[in-house]
Amino acid sequence: MIEVYPFASYPVAVMGLGKSGLATAEALRAAGAEVWAWDDSEARRAEAKAKGFEPVDLMTCDWKELTTLVLSPGIPHTHPKPHPVAALAKQHKVEIIGDIELLARCERHASYIGVTGTNGKSTTTALIGHVLKACGRRVAVGGNIGTPVLALNPINDGTYVLEMSSYQLELTVSLTFDVAVLINVSPDHLDRHGGMDGYIAAKKQIFHRQTTPRTAVVGIDDPHSLALHDELVRVADQRIVAISAQRRIDRGVYVEDGVLHDAIDGPAKAIGDLRPIPTLPGAHNWQNAAAAYAACRAVGLEGKAIVEAMAGYPGLPHRQETVAVAGGLTFVNDSKATNADAAAKALGCYDAIYWIAGGRAKEGGIASLAPLFGRIRRAYLIGESATSFAQALPASLLHEVSGTLEAAVKAAHRDALKDGATGAVVLLSPAAASFDQFANFEARGDAFRSLTLSLPGAARPTATAAGGRA
Repeated sequence: MIEVYPFASYPVAVMGLGKSGLATAEALRAAGAEVWAWDDSEARRAEAKAKGFEPVDLMTCDWKELTTLVLSPGIPHTHPKPHPVAALAKQHKVEIIGDIELLARCERHASYIGVTGTNGKSTTTALIGHVLKACGRRVAVGGNIGTPVLALNPINDGTYVLEMSSYQLELTVSLTFDVAVLINVSPDHLDRHGGMDGYIAAKKQIFHRQTTPRTAVVGIDDPHSLALHDELVRVADQRIVAISAQRRIDRGVYVEDGVLHDAIDGPAKAIGDLRPIPTLPGAHNWQNAAAAYAACRAVGLEGKAIVEAMAGYPGLPHRQETVAVAGGLTFVNDSKATNADAAAKALGCYDAIYWIAGGRAKEGGIASLAPLFGRIRRAYLIGESATSFAQALPASLLHEVSGTLEAAVKAAHRDALKDGATGAVVLLSPAAASFDQFANFEARGDAFRSLTLSLPGAARPTATAAGGRA
């Protein structure tokens, strides 16, 4: 556990008592702080009380006693409307920060690699952590992925590799990343940021106060990221490395036909073939690999060692994770694909797809996926968006409104067997959030895994993830 020593003997408010909020409260208590813990959920307050915290109602407390509010990143403090507790903090000029800001204030001798992007940031973060560990570096991985940062063991002069959501970046005010990675930007969470400009501004915070010799790794395969790259080149003082999975670039890292090329310091050199790595299928994962490679080069690793380490990457749950095989079919869990752009990455990897999609729709729905509909043999639509998604599909694409994930899995299995579709993929890539039927995307993916393994003849795969086209 990280020792949050700067707050010893001071009262600190913690709003939101989920996994990271409780870890924050426990770290503060261990350091001798007086913790004022609160959550709107009675169940969460009861959980905190069972851990020895007496809840303090932050709607009625004496804010004159406080200097700091540690806010869960899921709670709005600006758009679309500030939570009442956040509004009270602003009214009383109490700073609003997140748990990663606390980490930065306490672990000042460590190095920091930050990773953000609309899609791919979890894979890129995990891949960087994997490579650094394989190459003998002392590393802790956290943030928007895995263990809450304040529950990590302190690493002093080691390296923290942190996945940073746009919400977390807004609440992290003093941390300057030694290496900051922006993979891509597409519309997401627009209500929380007041529109696209606000969302881009939040993502741009990953480069906050970077100066030479710090490094910015920037994807240039979408217009928004390319514009941020060009802006940094014009005005910034840090080292800038462009990455692409779509084209050759003169200075940076790119992937061509699955082969990773290093052109950071001079003429491009082919470093390694990514295609045989089963846990990094498709061009989107090649973009993630290029970003991870650039970040690892920035901290002094050799190119050959990086690619050799990537070959052993085990993959992440819910990201194109092969969870079962049955009757010649492969079942792929891509529950993390909560928007159309993420779903497009998975749809582009396979040629014969029985697609399960739907949930709580994001802005734009699935209209942008039209060029990929030809890869889909049948679609099974679930959740709140089932009807609207069905209306977005062409009449020629066979589909049904299944409603529930259980019904969709059974129907996809039935139809694929009836079609004799040996070698096809039953793909859960919802292009929608999970909150209409599940607590989170992990719960949705876990349910898919259980449902598929209960099918007749189903078995766990020998590999951990799907590899290439079906």
